[in-house]
Amino acid sequence: QVQLVESGGGLVQPGGSLTLSCVASRSIDSAYALGWYRQAPGKQRELVARIISGGSTNYADSVKGRFTISRDNAKNTVYLQMNDLKAENTAVYYCNVAFYGDIREYWGQGTQVIVSS
Repeated sequence: QVQLVESGGGLVQPGGSLTLSCVASRSIDSAYALGWYRQAPGKQRELVARIISGGSTNYADSVKGRFTISRDNAKNTVYLQMNDLKAENTAVYYCNVAFYGDIREYWGQGTQVIVSS
């Protein structure tokens, strides 16, 4: 079993920035995919950004150029740097990790991001 703990959410004004962190309870060296998803009220959970083993990344069209996903294997941590935040980015953000050799995907408990003036 793997625990993922997110942090870094909060209230920010439009145009502001936040950095989300997700710390895993085990090494992420063998993770083949690490991602951030979000779920806004009344909407389905959606992919925000994902980083694949080897370093390739993909982003939701709505966040390209504003959000950056990165990983620090030494700290067992995946980050989501969010710049130029907009009201429509308000959601609960979830970390997701999948490991080689493990059929399960792991989710964090979520961290709330509210973008409001």
